[in-house]
Amino acid sequence: MARIAVIGAGMGALTAAARLAVAGHRVAVYERTDTYGGALRRFERDGFSFDTGPALLPLPAVYRDLFVKTGKEPLESCVELVQVDPSSRHVFADGTEVSLPNASRAGVVAALDEGLGAGAGKRWGDFLVRAREAWDRTRRPLLEEPLWPNWQVLAEREPYPSVPHKRLLRTRRAGTLAEVGAWELRDPRLAALLESHALGYGLDPRSAPASAAVLPYMEHAFGTWYVRGGLRELARAVYERCLARRVEFHFGAEVTGVLEKDGRASGVELADGSVAEADFVVAGVAPGVLARLTAGTLLRDESEVPPQRAAAGRLTLLLALRGPRPAGTAHRTVVHTPDREAELDALFGTAAGSHRPTATVLRPDDARTAPADHEAVTVTTAVPARPGRPHGDLVDHMITAAERAVPGLRERLLWHETRTPADTADETGAEGGAVPAPALAAAGGRLLHPSNGTRVPGLFTVGGWAHPGGGLPHAGMSGALVAGLIVEGPEFRGSQ
Repeated sequence: MARIAVIGAGMGALTAAARLAVAGHRVAVYERTDTYGGALRRFERDGFSFDTGPALLPLPAVYRDLFVKTGKEPLESCVELVQVDPSSRHVFADGTEVSLPNASRAGVVAALDEGLGAGAGKRWGDFLVRAREAWDRTRRPLLEEPLWPNWQVLAEREPYPSVPHKRLLRTRRAGTLAEVGAWELRDPRLAALLESHALGYGLDPRSAPASAAVLPYMEHAFGTWYVRGGLRELARAVYERCLARRVEFHFGAEVTGVLEKDGRASGVELADGSVAEADFVVAGVAPGVLARLTAGTLLRDESEVPPQRAAAGRLTLLLALRGPRPAGTAHRTVVHTPDREAELDALFGTAAGSHRPTATVLRPDDARTAPADHEAVTVTTAVPARPGRPHGDLVDHMITAAERAVPGLRERLLWHETRTPADTADETGAEGGAVPAPALAAAGGRLLHPSNGTRVPGLFTVGGWAHPGGGLPHAGMSGALVAGLIVEGPEFRGSQ
């Protein structure tokens, strides 16, 4: 039985802790804040309850596997999973709308034909076939295996089978997501639908590789799910599974250093000066935090994985509304920007500027989130992860966008709370409140994440800032990979 110190209580760290404990190890988690869950937090006021981090769960099979592998109670006995249908409603700049059914390619094709005109569904359906090929080519090395030592193969090879396109007397193939939208979908509304999946992870579609096509494919293939009571309930269930497996938790315990002895990680030092010895250390923290904990000496060589591009953050509005949620209301509505270039320049350029954003409006059909005859609505958009960035104008633009999804919103509004990247930084420690994107192939490796192992034996990284990147499913996969590497050793190659 090994002693394992886990730094942080985010979802990747919790899944690793549960798996390691059930394998017979003594696991202790040290979390600097007063609670678990990382970005999966909850805000409550006047009987209203809001998720302040991720609010929908793609690929629930990752957490079903966790609960099967760590105990007798399946996931569905610990939380109530609800399939969101329609998966999303889209309101485009020209006033057209379309609602897309959950996990039904044929249904999506029919809905697009009806909402956007004949042929739109076929173009999107053909795109999904190509996206599935990219998924099949990358699923295992990017999600189910430790990062390959020869990761350059993933960095240099574009797995998305782009359609040849004649442009300026030359035959070209799409290399970015924006080019896929322009050259293969050939409808600004379909392109906006495609690009919204990248924007949801803070990715610039003009530079995101064509392999980002796997993001909409995952949603269409595996569906979108909600946890009754909010996704904070998922964090609670995983935390309680850890407790049931005798994982020790120390809250308000800030780790200030990773200890090294005889060339191995040997424990952690805490802010109160105490030391917790360990045979393995699992760090579920952002890169800047880990660099401080190790004085930069235990990290991987920079030549091994290219530096990540600057990540975006999220601006979130929590709206308390009088009046009930109308029957038949879509859980999620994406209101697309009327000025794509202004939005992308404001998000990914160097100059700050006001713009009308693409906003995601969440209206769960869940009596646990609001008092009777009231409604809790969440509005989110991507913003630059820059400390001190003002968001006043953007908040007003977000409310205006949300009115296209919630008629009469301003008249119903009781109060609202604003959550900025600064709040994310306080809760997760990520610089600027940045939110990590999932690992993607191609793009020279810019969207790969450092492997779960480090140069120092016994030190591992887990969670959204490690392989295979950000997003709730990816965090769960990261925990499984770290547990496998510790239990089975460096020869571990992932689940079969």
